[in-house]
Amino acid sequence: MKRFLLPVVLGLLTACGSAYVLPKVDVKDDSVDVIRLTPEAVSIANASAYVPRELPAVFFQNAGAGGGMRGIGALPPGATEAPGRPGAAETRLPPATNPGPYRIGVGDVLLLATPSGASTVEELSGLLAAQNRRQGYTVQDDGAIAIPDVGRIMLGGMTLEEAEAALFQALVENQIDPSFSLEIAEFNSQRVAVGGAVGKPTVVPVALAPLTLEQALLAAGGISAADRDYATIRIFREGTIYQIPLNAYLTDPGLQKTRLVAGDSLFVDTEYDYVRARAFFEEQIKLGDYRRAQRKAALDELETEVTLRRAALSEARANYQARVELDGVERDYVYLVGEVERASRFALPFGHQATLADALFDRAGYSSETGDPRQIYVLRDMDGDGQVTAWHLDASNAANFLLATRLEMRPNDIVFIAEQPITSWNRMIRQFVPSLINAGVSATN
Repeated sequence: MKRFLLPVVLGLLTACGSAYVLPKVDVKDDSVDVIRLTPEAVSIANASAYVPRELPAVFFQNAGAGGGMRGIGALPPGATEAPGRPGAAETRLPPATNPGPYRIGVGDVLLLATPSGASTVEELSGLLAAQNRRQGYTVQDDGAIAIPDVGRIMLGGMTLEEAEAALFQALVENQIDPSFSLEIAEFNSQRVAVGGAVGKPTVVPVALAPLTLEQALLAAGGISAADRDYATIRIFREGTIYQIPLNAYLTDPGLQKTRLVAGDSLFVDTEYDYVRARAFFEEQIKLGDYRRAQRKAALDELETEVTLRRAALSEARANYQARVELDGVERDYVYLVGEVERASRFALPFGHQATLADALFDRAGYSSETGDPRQIYVLRDMDGDGQVTAWHLDASNAANFLLATRLEMRPNDIVFIAEQPITSWNRMIRQFVPSLINAGVSATN
């Protein structure tokens, strides 16, 4: 019996050696060039041209891009009536007020000056360089301005100093030279209405410097009252009417320097025109209500438009992601074989390069239990002629994993990891022992 079993066992061992085929990279194969991975080899491997696929443009859009709020249109013309002559009027001054520094509002035009190409001497002067490139931006209804390559910046309600700080931060975040100067070119958000017996009824903007009663009347062409004894300057502020007799105004420089604030309305009447003045102020109130109603309608319209755009963008993105999940979008892949958690393909990402480390440490990547860290290969057809280049990474020294973070993947690369010797031996034993037992039983029988 022993003489019979010995040849059987030897035959089985020989058969196992030929039956169990160990996958490997054959360095003796003339069609395979094995190159040890070094920093220089990584540079050569990365030199092959490859542009990652990009996500659709819908992933780079936002619901607030484009479009804009509609304007409120032209306001209706005003109308007032003049009653009879007044008696002597008493002086009732508005309370002294200090609204603080000017705050940017809707309709203001901001002038942004940035340096352009100039000589060193010009750049040292600062202002000369800034004058070479000046662009005006109107503050929109939501308090923001839109700057190309930067986007929308909220400046409404800020002082000029605060606006400069916000603009500086936005330019730095977008990696744009933050050298600039900012000034208000047109003051349109804060105004004082002037009507009545003046040269030209108008609306006077409130600018950086305080606006006085004298300046507002001069901007309206001055007072055109023929009978100054009965002329009165009336100021409407926050529901209260104040008045200054014209004679008192002309003789008292302090009254001429009365400070006005945004929203004030002036009316110069030449007779006892309280009813007419009241009508004028009521008209200003109605026009203000009309502006607010129109602005609310415009904001509602903008909100609806943004909601619809956001829904359309979300639907388009969801549809694309569903196509990706259903494999309905053309992708570039790297294939992982050998001692990996699961033989699979690794999709190269959109918009940026992936490295060998990304592929190895993906969910289906390198198996530390059975894989041989000394035998990690990236197989690539460099020139498309069938000659395979095998970039060999020996990761037995963990420091070499840094090379894996630098080696860029290319479409159709094959990442192969050989098995450890003990893994090969264990697998051979698992195949050999059942066969040996079965052969012994057969021999005994």
